[in-house]
Amino acid sequence: MFRRIRCLMKSLLSARSGNAMMMVALGMPALIGAMGYGVDTAQWYMWQRELQHSVDQAAIGGAWALAYSDDADYETRAKQEFNANQKITASFASAPTISLANFDGGTANSVLVTATATKKLPFTGLLLNQSATVMARAQARFKEGNKFHACLITLKQDGTTFQIGGNAHVIANCGLGALSCSDDAITIDGSATVETTSIAACGTVDVPESLQGTVTENASGLTDVYSDIPIPEPDSSTADQTKAKYCDGNGNKAIANLFPGKYVGGYTAKCATTFNSGIYFIDGGTLDLSTNATVVGKNVLFVLRKGAQIKLGGEGATGSITLTPMQAADFQSTPYAADADRLSQMLFMEDKTDETEPASHQINGNTNLNIEGVLYLPNGDVQINGDSGTTSKLCFQISAYTLDIRGSAYLRTLCDYDDSSLLGTSTPIVRLVA
Repeated sequence: MFRRIRCLMKSLLSARSGNAMMMVALGMPALIGAMGYGVDTAQWYMWQRELQHSVDQAAIGGAWALAYSDDADYETRAKQEFNANQKITASFASAPTISLANFDGGTANSVLVTATATKKLPFTGLLLNQSATVMARAQARFKEGNKFHACLITLKQDGTTFQIGGNAHVIANCGLGALSCSDDAITIDGSATVETTSIAACGTVDVPESLQGTVTENASGLTDVYSDIPIPEPDSSTADQTKAKYCDGNGNKAIANLFPGKYVGGYTAKCATTFNSGIYFIDGGTLDLSTNATVVGKNVLFVLRKGAQIKLGGEGATGSITLTPMQAADFQSTPYAADADRLSQMLFMEDKTDETEPASHQINGNTNLNIEGVLYLPNGDVQINGDSGTTSKLCFQISAYTLDIRGSAYLRTLCDYDDSSLLGTSTPIVRLVA
């Protein structure tokens, strides 16, 4: 009997026909587990990828909002971007946590967004009866575009357009600017003295080393901020004030009392002149206030038409010029009331309609020149020269086609930087940093 049992055991041990089945039976759990893990991994990766993309876009969107405005509702913008990129995880993702964070030594200069998504995976969720959580985090830094202000601006878009040379002395802490995108758009000789807080150009500049810290070259976004201001035009109600003789009286007692209207061929101040409040249309010729006569004009606007030129300042030291611009309230009874806010503070405006060649304008020294407001001369080549008499105790701004300050000219404007013309804003910067 024992012999028969031994034979049976030997037969069983020597049998090979059931090995494959045994191996399959033993390996099946591992195979099923590997397949389930693969499915779970793909599912988890898909959740993670969508959630990460959503927080990335949320951080970038919030950063762009703040890059354009300090007061922007960056949280709302970030949530909008997060929700717009949700699809697969939309039903089980948490609401994003959005906050400002410090980055690279800055303070509150980045947007930080985090979010989680929790749900059971197909295999491990069934096996362990537990949910899996994926987390995503994104951080985007932002930098506002630089705002460039200037009170002395050139508008020609190519070539060297702004020159300061000789022994000229310019005090303009409100800034210098040039829309020219050429090399040496602004040039300042080493012999000239310039006091300013900002020099910005679309192209490059050539300035003394002492001014290099104020320079921004290749600045983007620079524009002519006055280009779309409606320029007043005379109509049928505009009085023609042209005369053969404007001065009443003789010698030093002669005076000219002028009123708003159209002046064909310009006007030369051959005697003490008062410009009464209103708009003066200079149709051709020259508005010549360089004769050393005393000139006063309060709340006035000069519109230069048909190539009219201006000459300010004098050739001696006896004259004085005091001019101030119209205010918004002064336009209320005129045909330009709708544009009162935009026209206020304009002292000279140049209508370049049908003009193909720039007009030449000149500001001389040797007189007491006190002007306030904006000289907008988009078709004008302005030359400033003279000695230390050329100065202004008020805030004035020049925005011209070209500007050349030479000789011993002394030019001072008291405009504050933030109150001067907005030359433009460079493109903000947003970067995803984490």
